[in-house]
Amino acid sequence: MTGVPRRRGDRAGRSTGTDHPPAGPTTLVVIAKEPVPGRVKTRLTPAYSPAEAALLARAALCDTLRAVAAAPARRRVLLLDGSPGPWLPAAGFDVVPQPDGGLDERLAAGFAACSGPTLLIGMDTPQVGTGPLAPVLAEDAWTGADAWFGPAEDGGFWALGLADPDPGLVLGVPMSTHRTGAVQRRRLTDAGLRVRDLPPLVDVDLPADAARVARDYPDGLFAAEVRAAGLRGRR
Repeated sequence: MTGVPRRRGDRAGRSTGTDHPPAGPTTLVVIAKEPVPGRVKTRLTPAYSPAEAALLARAALCDTLRAVAAAPARRRVLLLDGSPGPWLPAAGFDVVPQPDGGLDERLAAGFAACSGPTLLIGMDTPQVGTGPLAPVLAEDAWTGADAWFGPAEDGGFWALGLADPDPGLVLGVPMSTHRTGAVQRRRLTDAGLRVRDLPPLVDVDLPADAARVARDYPDGLFAAEVRAAGLRGRR
């Protein structure tokens, strides 16, 4: 069950704030977990404490949501496991609860909640900014393309876009393996889709990933939180 789309705001579902994010042809979906210690970024421990790992997850999510809020989009969706918090921008996002089930089922639910060209990304690439997303955000992004695929360096994928968001293109793909990206991309091509690729990015799963992303993209909230954790560790 994906639940009824709702905006962060009051119980009647009215959006808070007065921001007017830029419009574009593509719906952008972020799939994320509420950054609660012990539930997110558990593979960052013991190098980071559970509380520090949650702070890093929150910073990564903030960087990702800021990028999506600044990007031109027809609609912005947060597919959320948990409850919205102060890290969610005050306006511009529809919050859709994640259903139970495996990651493939939850990704499929994200696509099922949308219509028209849709790009789904995770919260593990705080370096996403708008640069890596630029090709799929262009006005002509879907001309000659049925799908967009963003490979992750660990063998997974950080972005998946579908001109026609068919949940069946994701269901059954084995997740969290070194073959996930290859299997998912083959699923698209086997369906006869014309696939265009986005640049590969590093998913932040391990401490070395966090250090690398913070070093290579030093201006985000995530990098600042990595630096702060390092300073706390030297006290």
